[in-house]
Amino acid sequence: MATVSMTVNGQAVSGEVEGRTLLVQFLRENLNMTGTHVGCDTSQCGACVVHINGDSMKSCTMLALEAEGAQVTTIEGLAQGGEMHPMQQAFQDNHGLQCGFCTPGMVMSAIDLVAKNPNPDETTIREQLEGNICRCTGYHNIVKAVQQAAKTMGG
Repeated sequence: MATVSMTVNGQAVSGEVEGRTLLVQFLRENLNMTGTHVGCDTSQCGACVVHINGDSMKSCTMLALEAEGAQVTTIEGLAQGGEMHPMQQAFQDNHGLQCGFCTPGMVMSAIDLVAKNPNPDETTIREQLEGNICRCTGYHNIVKAVQQAAKTMGG
């Protein structure tokens, strides 16, 4: 067992983990942050996306020990002062979710997309979200949500 320390959603955390413990397992099992989902166990679906030092990462492809000292943001860390993040609000406004299973990872990936490209067109949004699979919506409303959020976020 090894000790891992990081900052998650602005709070310093640490815990004992085996060397093979994935970051998604540490978040869910050690910290009880269950908003980050495990959907496929093969790094295909994107339900586990979190931000590591500001960039989106699939937390099922990263060992918890690799996040030593990192700033980690999960879906639980987006809302501020009771107000949803603009991307969360846009997903709600545009019905960009159905079952909600992919939504945390989709939102986290979309925030990173807009941070790097403040005014993405529909084609860019679809291409950049290819690593996130939604089995319910058909993506049309997700694209609309990202476009709305991009405007709100300053694009």
